[in-house]
Amino acid sequence: MPPNAVVRKNREVMSDPGEPPRSAGPSSGHQPAAPTPPTAPQLKAAADTFDLLSAPTRLHLVWLLARHEYDVGTLAEHTGATVAAVSQHLAKLRLASLVTARRDGRRQIYAVEDPHVLTLIEQIFEHIAPDGSLAPDPPTPTHPSRRPPAG
Repeated sequence: MPPNAVVRKNREVMSDPGEPPRSAGPSSGHQPAAPTPPTAPQLKAAADTFDLLSAPTRLHLVWLLARHEYDVGTLAEHTGATVAAVSQHLAKLRLASLVTARRDGRRQIYAVEDPHVLTLIEQIFEHIAPDGSLAPDPPTPTHPSRRPPAG
């Protein structure tokens, strides 16, 4: 691919603004563009998110809230933590925008609404077996770097 070529999201390659686009797929003889590496701010934000979720009680709260809306008292009952401890965890999760809250009369009702967080929580518990070991891998495609060329 020419050094000044631009790869668009729809996989078209433009080497000159006046030239018609051509596919970057295997049929054109070009290799697909490598994914853009994460930026330093993305890596920091991701590490901070995983750090927040590394506390078992917080992870349990997010798992519960990914399935249902709860108030702090009910969350304390489900996790076995005190109301004060759960409130502290929820404050941190809300600051990170992992958990949302809404008023229902005098109570705050908490939930996870971000589809990315929902997917992350679902995936981690599909990956970890109930005994804490890694769950057997489902029959899924291999890593992209080890897949045979298409075509």
